[in-house]
Amino acid sequence: MTSTSTSTSSEANAAATGTKGVGDESLAPQKTRIMGRTSYLLAWFGGCVSIGTFTMGSSVVGTLNLIQATLAIAIGCFVIGIALALNGAAGYKYGIPFMVQARSAFGFQGTRLPGLVRAVPAIVWYGFQSWIGAGALNLVSATLFGYDNLIVFFIGFQFLQIALSVTGFQGIKWLENIGSGFILASLVYMFYSTVVRYGDTLSANLITMEGSWGLPFWGATMLFLGIYSTMILNVSDYAREHKKGTGPGLLTTIYAMSILPCTLFMGLIGFMVSEATGVADPIKVFSNAVDNTPLLMTTLLFIAFAQVTTNVLNNVVPPTYVLMDTFKLSYRKASVVVGLLAFATFPWELVKDESAAGLQVFVQTYSSFLGPIFAVLIVDYYLIRRRTLDLAKLYDENGPYRGINLAALVATAVGVLAAFSMPTVSWYASLIPAGLTYWLLMQYWPTCRRFAE
Repeated sequence: MTSTSTSTSSEANAAATGTKGVGDESLAPQKTRIMGRTSYLLAWFGGCVSIGTFTMGSSVVGTLNLIQATLAIAIGCFVIGIALALNGAAGYKYGIPFMVQARSAFGFQGTRLPGLVRAVPAIVWYGFQSWIGAGALNLVSATLFGYDNLIVFFIGFQFLQIALSVTGFQGIKWLENIGSGFILASLVYMFYSTVVRYGDTLSANLITMEGSWGLPFWGATMLFLGIYSTMILNVSDYAREHKKGTGPGLLTTIYAMSILPCTLFMGLIGFMVSEATGVADPIKVFSNAVDNTPLLMTTLLFIAFAQVTTNVLNNVVPPTYVLMDTFKLSYRKASVVVGLLAFATFPWELVKDESAAGLQVFVQTYSSFLGPIFAVLIVDYYLIRRRTLDLAKLYDENGPYRGINLAALVATAVGVLAAFSMPTVSWYASLIPAGLTYWLLMQYWPTCRRFAE
C-alpha cells in the first residue's frame, strides 16, 4: 500500500474515535461538533473583520454615493449568506471538509485546482492583515514607549498567530467567541468618531453626489462579496464544526447577519475617510480620525486583535487543509507552513495608498476562478448527487473518483472566460456558464460517466 493510500485510509479510520482535542484536526468525517448556533454566529462575526474591507470601501470612492455604498455592502452580504448556506450543506450534513467535498466533482487529483485557488488568496490576505496588525502594535509602542520597529513587531505578531493557529478549532472557537464583543464595540466607536470628525465634508460630497445604480453599483456588490468569496468555497471546513439541527433558512440568516455588521461598518469607514482625506491605509485612517490618545490606542489594539481573529479562522484553516490533503501533513505542521508562507507575500507593498486599485483587481481576478468552482460544486451536489454522497467513495482514492474529472476542469475554464469578459461582475458572470457546462458534460460526455454514477 502506498503512503498516500495509507494516509487516506487513516482519514476514514479517525472518524470512529468520536473525540476531538486541541489541535486534533483531520480530513475524516467530523463526529464531534463543538459549535452551537450562538457560538457559530460569533465565530463568523469575529472571523469576518477583514481589513481588506477598508480598502474595498476606499476603492469605490467617486463612483457611488453613501446610500449606494451602503446598499451595495448589504446586498453583497446577503448573497454571501445564501451562497454559504448552499455550499456548506454537504459539509454540515456529512461532516466533511472542502477538500473531500470537492473530490466528487473534481476527482482526487483534480481537487488540486480548487485547493490552490482557495489557498493562494488566503495566504496573501494572511500576510496583508498580519502587516496591518503589526503596524497597529508598532504605533501603540511608538506612542506609549518610544520604541518603533515595525519589522520586529511583524515577525513577533506572525509567530503569535502561528502559535494560536496550531490549537485548531477548539482554540479558534474560544478566540472568536470571546473577541466578538470587543470587536463590535470598537467598530461602533470607530464609525461614530469618523462621522463626528468628517461629517460636514461627507454630507457635502457623499450624500449629494449622483453616483451610479448601473454596472459600477453591481460591481461594488461583487467587491464586498469578493472579500468573502474565498470562504464561500471552503465553508464546509467550518460547517462541519456546527452542531446539527439548524435548517438552511436559519443558517443563511446566521451567515448573513454575522458578516453584515463588520462589513458594513468597515466598508463605510474606509469609504468615508478615503473620500475626506484621500488615505486608504487603515492605520493612517484612524490616526487621523481619533484625537484622544487613549481611545486611539484602544482602536489600534482592536485592529491588531481583529487580524488575529480573522486570520486564524479564514486565512489559516483553508490552506492548512489543502496542504494536509496534498502533502499528507498533520494539521499542526501544515498550519506552521502556512504561517511561514505568509512572510513571502511582501505585505508591506500591499498597504500602500496606490495599492487599493491593485487589491481591487486582485479580488476581481481570484473571484473569476472562485465563482466557477462554486458553481461546479453546487451543480454537483444538488443536481448530480441529489444531496446524497457516498462517503466510502469520497475516501477511496482507487474508486470512481480517482484521477481528474475533466468535466469540472472544462466547466471551470468556461466560467473563467465568462468572468474575464465581464471583470467588474466576474463572480456573477461565471456562475451560469460554468454550472450549465458542468451539468451538460456530466450528462453527455462518456469520459465522465464514472464520476456521475
